[in-house]
Amino acid sequence: MNTKESKTVVIIGAGVLSTTFGSMLKEIEPNWNIKLYERLDRPGIESSNERHNAGTGHAALCELNYTVRKPDGSIDIEKAKEINEQFEISKQFWSHLVKNKSISNPKEFIQPLPHISFVRGKNNVQFLKDRYYAMKDFPMFDNIEYTEDIEEMRKWIPLMMKGHNSSDIMAASKINEGTDVNFGELTRKMAKNIEQHPSANVQYNHEVIDFNHRKDGKWEVKVRQRNSGDVQTELADYVFIGAGGGAIPLLQKTGIPESKNLGGFPITGQFLICTNPDTIAKHDAKVYGKEPKGTPPMTVPHLDTRYIDGERTLLFGPFASVGPKFLKNGSNLDLFKSIKPYNITTLLSSAVKNLPLIKYSFDQILMTKEGCMNHLRTFYPEARDEDWQLYTAGKRVQVIKDTPEHGKGYIQFGTEVVNSKDHSIIALLGESPGASTSVSVALEVLEKNFSEYESKWTPKIKKMIPSYGQSLVNDIGLMRTIRKQTSKDLELNYYENK
Repeated sequence: MNTKESKTVVIIGAGVLSTTFGSMLKEIEPNWNIKLYERLDRPGIESSNERHNAGTGHAALCELNYTVRKPDGSIDIEKAKEINEQFEISKQFWSHLVKNKSISNPKEFIQPLPHISFVRGKNNVQFLKDRYYAMKDFPMFDNIEYTEDIEEMRKWIPLMMKGHNSSDIMAASKINEGTDVNFGELTRKMAKNIEQHPSANVQYNHEVIDFNHRKDGKWEVKVRQRNSGDVQTELADYVFIGAGGGAIPLLQKTGIPESKNLGGFPITGQFLICTNPDTIAKHDAKVYGKEPKGTPPMTVPHLDTRYIDGERTLLFGPFASVGPKFLKNGSNLDLFKSIKPYNITTLLSSAVKNLPLIKYSFDQILMTKEGCMNHLRTFYPEARDEDWQLYTAGKRVQVIKDTPEHGKGYIQFGTEVVNSKDHSIIALLGESPGASTSVSVALEVLEKNFSEYESKWTPKIKKMIPSYGQSLVNDIGLMRTIRKQTSKDLELNYYENK
């Protein structure tokens, strides 16, 4: 293949994953034609929007579901190392964009914020203590602090400690190098960055409606202008489907074999948002608890300081709600249209295998604001109903697929790359921690689907992501150097190792 030949890439969706991929492609192949189509009138309106995404700044500092107790009683922190490394990779790319003046004002999309884990009950306290000892000697997490002292906790999380007393069995751990990331603002900045590229064409209110695979390997992509109804056909060498919840229906329309035997189950996130400025001002952290026993990772409650439109806010959740839409701005027919003869047994098998998850989902549907407030009071006992409003956030679509290891109807947590055999169709499916690890996902897309460009692209990628091809988990010196530099570039907290 002639790696000097210009290609045309159609990108579908203007969320954080699409704009990350587009921004990266713009840097490594400036002569390629990028055509980005978004069905709504601006970027980052769906799940990437700051009001719609469930968690921000996932770095495995406080999210307890990334550290699990093994059968021998020890704590496995391998997943936490992986997630933390991926977030460090994301920070390197954002740092590059800032230094390169591709985006500006990092404080508009990332802010320093302590990440805290908080648990109650004897077993949970023992788990958090064991987790602390497992993490504190590993350099990625060596600034972690731990306490069972209520007076210390009152310094860390004064709002939450109101109503708790010294007889309560509680513990907390804290890492001050955490962040809050406004992925909506970051997405808008990266979309603008792509728009300014001479070889890029970004179109809003344009919806991809169909595909045709030509004999020469290229794709005809049919695009409808939503205001006028006019339909145009674009010719693409590669199609990148980064349309969030809309990715599965679009992937099905391609007809590629890899689109069979998979489906999606839509879940809506709901949060309590604080409306009392005095209460908001008294909390300055992202605080995660432990998921209730027997419930999936998406149920982990957290009380988060968030920065939205430049103002501090306070959210608690998530609470799940089930509905047929795959997108917040989607159709009530989305789920039903995605059920095909080739995936119905996959979906039915999943229902049989995951009855506890289905029961949990329906319990959540029936939960009123009063029930949500009762959950909040396990964190913050003095929370008042009048200070909080329940609001509906974005959609996530859990991927359901058949696998050799797990059989039919396996629910896939996390983000997954699906591609055609010839690598001309690439789709991103799934959910958390997608946004925080978006750069690693984009790199996976490049590595899996553009291997013939590896020697040409690797030096360019290393300029954007200095640790590329090396392990931040194994090379502690490199990890510290990278973290110190990105903290400076992004105006974040950095603490020398103890």
